[in-house]
Amino acid sequence: MEWETVIGLEVHVQLATKSKIFSGSSTAFGAEPNTQANVIDLGLPGILPVVNEEAVNMGIRFGLGINATINQHNVFDRKNYFYPDLPKGYQTTQLDHPIVGAGIVELTMEDGSRKTVHIHHAHLEEDAGKSLHENYHGITGIDLNRAGTPLLEIVSEPDMHSAKEAVALLKYLHTLIRYLGISDGDMSQGSMRCDANVSVRPKHQEKLGTRAEIKNVNSFKFVERAINHEIERQIDLLEAGGTVVQETRLYDANKDETRSMRSKEEANDYRYFPCPDLLPVVIDDEHLEQIRQSMPELPVAKQARFIIDYLLSEYDAGRLVEERTTADFFEQVAKTGGDAKLAANWILGELASRLNNDHLTITQSPVSANMLSGLLIRICDNTISGKIAKQVFDALWAGEGKTADEVIEQKGLKQVTDTGLIESIIDNVLANCADQVANYRAAEESKRGKMLGFFVGQIMKASKGKANPTMVNQILKQKLDQ
Repeated sequence: MEWETVIGLEVHVQLATKSKIFSGSSTAFGAEPNTQANVIDLGLPGILPVVNEEAVNMGIRFGLGINATINQHNVFDRKNYFYPDLPKGYQTTQLDHPIVGAGIVELTMEDGSRKTVHIHHAHLEEDAGKSLHENYHGITGIDLNRAGTPLLEIVSEPDMHSAKEAVALLKYLHTLIRYLGISDGDMSQGSMRCDANVSVRPKHQEKLGTRAEIKNVNSFKFVERAINHEIERQIDLLEAGGTVVQETRLYDANKDETRSMRSKEEANDYRYFPCPDLLPVVIDDEHLEQIRQSMPELPVAKQARFIIDYLLSEYDAGRLVEERTTADFFEQVAKTGGDAKLAANWILGELASRLNNDHLTITQSPVSANMLSGLLIRICDNTISGKIAKQVFDALWAGEGKTADEVIEQKGLKQVTDTGLIESIIDNVLANCADQVANYRAAEESKRGKMLGFFVGQIMKASKGKANPTMVNQILKQKLDQ
């Protein structure tokens, strides 16, 4: 039997506010356990929460970023359940009246195809604390620093049919939230976590299969692996005559498998009701328009502009806008370096490779945008060749100079463009390679191109790589064809 996979995502984004969603406690990462939880976070009697306006603004910004409906009247509810790291016995969240309504995301897949994913809604809520098991034997430690941290939960429609499509959506959302400045998206610190709802059904069947929810996966790689494993598990189970149970499962990266955590709850299990301590949030037209006017240029628009303004390919422009800091770096280099395509090639090639090898972000790059721009200018004006440029880049990366010009001067790397000197070097090489010259002249035209490379290599070696390659090829061809 042929099977079809159906996937929906629930993505939890930790908002980049300085304080929690209903209290003034800090949200800074890495503090000593239980040092950033006050009486509101602990749910002590006699206290009242106050909504963090900046969290509301960030929710609006996300909604505008996916062209969604902004619900200007939204309500906080209580989701009741017991868990050791939930001291109040309920989570304050949004159910029927979330801040963000239906939206849409357009994805470009690796093969260039397009995929549309509908966002059902996004709602604001508070995070729970954290249960710690690693350093304790037979007991569980509770850290409530995270309790009350503002989250935006983004819920997609079940529009995806492969793990790659799910990862593409997750990566797009990861890029978008950082462009908007609403989260750092650091998955290693839990700033972005993903729950994947996975089901399978016979091909062409309209009714959805029973879904399993894979909880709290925190990397793109693990999301893809977890979904693929769950698809295989469900198909194997159904083909063996079994049935899929609706449940919550955990992904074990070490064993590359999912395992059952608990049966999946329904909404009525949580006894939702409007939070009596919080008034509805009302967003007026003026406030909404102010946020709309403050929106940055988003990745899709920036990619389209890069293609038009800088004549880049869709692929190169797409890679550059994945990170806002990379896009800004590119624009600075392109505007001062004189050649946008060359700038893109260096940023996506040599610079990206060095950053990756040294585990650095582009904001930590030893070679600044101005330094790279100065290097590209010297390539464009033929002061240095592309090969020598890599030596200059190495020196800049190692801190051996503040500018490309300084390195070129100190190391004597200026390209030879003197026609007479290049001719002299070529003549010497040809005189020492008389047999190869004879073979070249006797060869068919179709074979000469490959043979030409031998002479160019000898000439560049004789000039210590400093001869202008374009001039070398031009003069060499003229002499050989005499």
